[in-house]
Amino acid sequence: MEIKEQSGLRAVLADVELPRMAMIRQKFPRDGIEDVAAYLMEKLDREDLRSRIKPGMRVVLTGSSRKIANMPLILRELADYVRAQGAHPYIIPAMGSHGGATAEGQREILESYGITEEACRCPIFSSMETVQVGSLSNGDEVRVDRFAYEADAVIVVGRIKAHTAFRGAYESGLVKMMAIGMGKREGADSLHRAGFQWMGERLPQYAKVIFDHTNIIFGVGTIENEFDQTCRIEVLPAEEIFDKEPELLLFAKSRLPRLLMPETDVLLVREIGKNFSGSGMDPNVTGTFGTPYATGGIKKERVVVLDISPESHGSYIGLGNADTTTKRVFEKLDTNATYFNMITSTVLGVGKIPMVLEDDKMALQVAVRTLTKADKNHVRMVYIKNTLSLETIMISETLLEQMRGREDIEILEEARPLRFDQKGNLLDLI
Repeated sequence: MEIKEQSGLRAVLADVELPRMAMIRQKFPRDGIEDVAAYLMEKLDREDLRSRIKPGMRVVLTGSSRKIANMPLILRELADYVRAQGAHPYIIPAMGSHGGATAEGQREILESYGITEEACRCPIFSSMETVQVGSLSNGDEVRVDRFAYEADAVIVVGRIKAHTAFRGAYESGLVKMMAIGMGKREGADSLHRAGFQWMGERLPQYAKVIFDHTNIIFGVGTIENEFDQTCRIEVLPAEEIFDKEPELLLFAKSRLPRLLMPETDVLLVREIGKNFSGSGMDPNVTGTFGTPYATGGIKKERVVVLDISPESHGSYIGLGNADTTTKRVFEKLDTNATYFNMITSTVLGVGKIPMVLEDDKMALQVAVRTLTKADKNHVRMVYIKNTLSLETIMISETLLEQMRGREDIEILEEARPLRFDQKGNLLDLI
């Protein structure tokens, strides 16, 4: 499909004025761990953990499909720790159907995040082959990565965070890494088949079967603060994972990146991508949930997406939750990289294609022109780089006056017109 030239649309939009925008800083606690390697090694300095690793063992470490702060470093330190006990560490991609559901694609995702054999000082074994290890009560097969199943031990490594499509005692974290991550495509398919309304119940059931049939010795869960910094690392002996992860999830939810204004008319997102969220743009921030089984984020009438990150490799999950986008985005779309994930998750709306405009300015003008609930003379707009970079943002003049004087907001630049180049590309917050 070709996006034809839009001079007629441009003429229709010529009189649409965009709101003046101010640059502000949202203030959150800065409590990132300064020396992550030393912090982790202190957590690992326990005889009850070391004794679980015997000389000669093949020990699997799990690698996520998400870009997680300090993960190459964490996996490297864990590999060194395993080797220090005389065992042999390996990393496996634990990411369900991501990477086009191929071994090569999943390895490429890890490597794009800096998780390479050289950086982590251990081999990466990527395969989509699984083994059935049991069934759920309804007969659904439970499958796990063959290499993890045949390994002598597994250390489950992952970030604990609110999920983007459902709510439960376990959402994104170590339990999910066991079930959907180590379950590969078949495991992800099986778990998603019933829909997200049952995910909170089925996820721990599925993970428990895998737990009972693989030698998981402990888990390493990381939590990030509002600045995408590692602020907490917990090393949980295997027998404590199911009991302690729910409390860690509550803490993680309290540290989610967020917008400090509850409502806007237009939400403008510079860039979406898998490296920012499994949903392209984290709906816990944007309110753009793909299912009705999770809520939160900012309220808005229109969402504009200007670009897709290179790290997303053409996957445009989340774009379907936008109202307008750009020709630049359209030319990057890879349906194969996207559809496997959509089919597995059973959530199809996130991959729909919104209205495509020639440039950034037109995409914004359409969003403003089609507002039906807003005061067109006082449009509220919030502009963010992505859902992980929420310290410096831009807000419209109307919102600025509403927020002025708040202690958790610092005004960096008073309101002014947005800047565009001659081709209509937005020059702010690049």
